[in-house]
Amino acid sequence: MLQVRNLSHRYGRDQVLHDLNFTVDTGQVVGLLGPNGAGKTTTMRILTGYLTPVSGEVVFDGKNALDNVVSLRRELGYMPENVPLYPELEVGRYLLWAAKVKESADPMAQVAEVMERCGLTHMAQRRIRHLSRGYKQRVGLAQALLGSAKLLILDEPTVGLDPGQIREIRSLIRELGKERTILLSSHILSEVELTCDKVVIINQGRILAQGAPGELAGAMGGGRFLVRLGLGETPAKDALQRIEQQGFVSSASPAPEGHGEDAFVVEVDRTTDRRADLSRFLFDQSWSLLEFRPSGPGLEEAFMNLVAGQEEAAMDEPAMDTDEEAA
Repeated sequence: MLQVRNLSHRYGRDQVLHDLNFTVDTGQVVGLLGPNGAGKTTTMRILTGYLTPVSGEVVFDGKNALDNVVSLRRELGYMPENVPLYPELEVGRYLLWAAKVKESADPMAQVAEVMERCGLTHMAQRRIRHLSRGYKQRVGLAQALLGSAKLLILDEPTVGLDPGQIREIRSLIRELGKERTILLSSHILSEVELTCDKVVIINQGRILAQGAPGELAGAMGGGRFLVRLGLGETPAKDALQRIEQQGFVSSASPAPEGHGEDAFVVEVDRTTDRRADLSRFLFDQSWSLLEFRPSGPGLEEAFMNLVAGQEEAAMDEPAMDTDEEAA
């Protein structure tokens, strides 16, 4: 549905996006994940046609979206980080106005539908300035749903909310994801991990990794496994020593409490896939293999490792000579 190709942008001499490439397929909920200042909001503004990039393409439903901004805006719903609400208007009146601006076929009916979907029906007559932050976010999400939006673009939809409000908005986004394609940005890892089918990790305007949350976490810990064994007469200490003595094993240790004394965390050589070697060795010992699964870091640790690695690499780069920079 959405393809981002070699997208770059700068403000003056400050390069803020560097050749971004990613896709959002129909029916996916995709999270653009990065720390504050990573380039997420700039990317969102370009994708919604509010900012023209220095270079690159945005293809939406097979068409160059940057050449068809008016058409693009009819087919997507955008919820910016700070939703531009009119505080003196009632919720219902504001949404009706937004529906008419978006040229909804039946504004009254669609407003009623999105208010019900977003849990706002009982707030229809309430002035927006009297709403809590959570309900204001719901109004922002409701206006994004108006029109004929195929794609929802949500910039930090849970920012500033308390834990209860975050759970409510997260649940609402998951429900919407069953029938809409969604691209959301966030710096909150748990929100992305719990909400999204795919994650695009961005920092300093560059994409560091992308894939399903579990895939990214697994890739960062691809050589670490939890094995739970039926050891028979073999003492756990002896089994651990045998495992450690294998040439392809980097380390082995008892598993965290709760997995049992016959469970171990085994880290193997990551230069090649060693799962077959490890399982073959375990079977050759006549032990029962009760559990064998990756034991890598979660998405949070994977994210922190990627960001830290990029920042270390940037620090190691030699500083550009002033004359060369001026040239």
